[in-house]
Amino acid sequence: MSDSIEAQPEIIGGVPTPPLAILPKPARLFIQRAERFERLAVGSNLSPYLLFLAALCRVQAQLVGDLPQPQALPEDRIAMARAARMPPLDRHALIDDPLLAQTLDTLVRAAREIEMPAQAKLALDALGAATAEDRRWLVSNIMDDVVPEDSAAPHLFVAAAVQVHMARLAGRLDADQLVAIRTGVCPACGGKPASSIITGVMGAEGTRYAACACCQTLWNEVRVKCLNCGSTKGIAFQAVDDGTGEAQVKAETCDECESWVKQMAQNKNPALEPIADDVASLGLDALMRDGKWRRAGFNPFLIGY
Repeated sequence: MSDSIEAQPEIIGGVPTPPLAILPKPARLFIQRAERFERLAVGSNLSPYLLFLAALCRVQAQLVGDLPQPQALPEDRIAMARAARMPPLDRHALIDDPLLAQTLDTLVRAAREIEMPAQAKLALDALGAATAEDRRWLVSNIMDDVVPEDSAAPHLFVAAAVQVHMARLAGRLDADQLVAIRTGVCPACGGKPASSIITGVMGAEGTRYAACACCQTLWNEVRVKCLNCGSTKGIAFQAVDDGTGEAQVKAETCDECESWVKQMAQNKNPALEPIADDVASLGLDALMRDGKWRRAGFNPFLIGY
């Protein structure tokens, strides 16, 4: 898990109430994700790619410490968002944030030290030479949770910068001031989930949290409910048969909208991480391609696979 529940949940009538949202702690999050990618790379057919992402996550962690601290949102802005049941972080308004541009510039320079395939190196060099207009197009796509498959490589680096910037902004929010928006929507930034986890953390055992692909916030969702359309009908689970019948990463499918999102049993394996294990379980994606469902979870590190 990229973060842990540290605050004790409220007790209402003797029943623990897990928090709506768990905000990211960016420095720790990206280091832990890097370590998880490195562990997952051992013996994996995806080892080169997983090690590349591990190195990229370490660059992300470095940026968190090196860049200027983002300003906290004004209290009146947060109050307005809360009253309107909207996320306080406006992703489209942040596309032109100068600190995001600085974050992207810094990441492009730092990422040149990473060992990577030739195609990725070409994409990084092109991104370094890109015009402000081209960069804005790339950032806009990531903020919209959309990546054209024919330009996955430059979008990957831009997504890494956006993750850093948005996680730092989300980390400065007050989780108690967030409100549920609607199913499958991050209460901090309005982003889509990459996947969801079933946590085993004390006080919230068995609780489901969706993991934002953009700002890295975790938010509480009903355990058996489609994160795409909100239906509780026609929900089932698919998994790669590992011979044990106890798959820790499954695809939650919905027959109402014919979509699916991965669900991870962190209560069985605390090491599971919603972004890293989403990439490492690519075999499940391959299995689901043969079915009637389309992937609803968004993970920019999986575009093109």
